[in-house]
Amino acid sequence: MSHEIYPEPICACGAHLDEGQSRCRKCHARERWIKKQAAKRTRRAGRRGETRRPPRAPRGLASAGVIWS
Repeated sequence: MSHEIYPEPICACGAHLDEGQSRCRKCHARERWIKKQAAKRTRRAGRRGETRRPPRAPRGLASAGVIWS
């Protein structure tokens, strides 16, 4: 016979898995990253159009007292 009755578990990327795993470490990390990016996009969607800046920082160079001459 050319196939096994109980084949070794293999991830979608082709990596062999340990017992009880459904995805390899690399694919699991990629899935977490995708979820985090989607959450960041939803947080950014509710923000104003103004660019982000540190708190208590001046909005422009003129208000910072910088003179270019």
